[in-house]
Amino acid sequence: MITLRLLPALLVLAALMPSIVLAQASPPKGPGGPSGFGAPIALNPDDIQAFPEPPDSIVAKRPGIPHGKLEMIEYDSKSVGSRRKMQVYTPPGYSPDKKYPVLYLLHGIGGDETEWQRFASPNLLEDNLLAEGKAVPMIIVMPNGRAQKDDRPIGNVFATAPAFAAFEKDLLNDVIPTIESRYSVQSDQAHRGIAGLSMGGGQSLNFGFGHLDKFAWIGGFSSAPNTKAPADLLPDATAAKDKLKLFWLSVGNKDGLIRISQGVHKYLKEKGVPHVWNVDSHAHDATEWRNNLYYFLQKAFDTKAP
Repeated sequence: MITLRLLPALLVLAALMPSIVLAQASPPKGPGGPSGFGAPIALNPDDIQAFPEPPDSIVAKRPGIPHGKLEMIEYDSKSVGSRRKMQVYTPPGYSPDKKYPVLYLLHGIGGDETEWQRFASPNLLEDNLLAEGKAVPMIIVMPNGRAQKDDRPIGNVFATAPAFAAFEKDLLNDVIPTIESRYSVQSDQAHRGIAGLSMGGGQSLNFGFGHLDKFAWIGGFSSAPNTKAPADLLPDATAAKDKLKLFWLSVGNKDGLIRISQGVHKYLKEKGVPHVWNVDSHAHDATEWRNNLYYFLQKAFDTKAP
């Protein structure tokens, strides 16, 4: 028997089921054009691409430029009750004599602390942007957003959906304090960001808007159905206007989960909350996430960026 308490998690699982097979393949065709995850795609007049398609060379390892350091670290999670891993990028020339802003980058339901590196090479994106003078030097943290003792993405990963909600506590009470104790960081709200793909996009929106005192830069790329309803996500639009430096919302026009991001965009537009709205030509796939991270990194922590 399915209890009412389990129903929300099951709905998330049903909607996300096809995303475990990374959607590089063409999405199925529906009556209204391409669709995915069982939902037809209906585009609105302002669902347009805001930035040009970048070349694949954005993730090339370029010789002759400085490169940052990518390392896997472990930490004791009191909230989970286990020792956990996260991947950390420090920029070229990292020095304890300087303090850096931090971006927390969250993965999807089928991933772990290595997923962003496999899909988008954030270290190379940032290295190349820094070499071109297009980004602010930052620390990028890629934790495991599945907050349970067995946090490996094996077996029925959809059954771990509740652990993605539980990660809020691990992030705030264990991950962030670990980073701020081991690295030279600017630990105020204005220098802390959170962004993610799919399930991690939903986490980023939920945690970011839920803690506007802690995050000033928020990004949701192809956010999944774990995203709270817009009115619950942002009950106080004034607070968001006052505290947010940047909110980035993106999705592909071939993504069957586009309705999630469209709903958030519509609500923010009605409430007059400034945000970037980028609907490009991709599906629920790695290219979508890589490209939007590429542009997000160019704006993150840059107080002069529009």
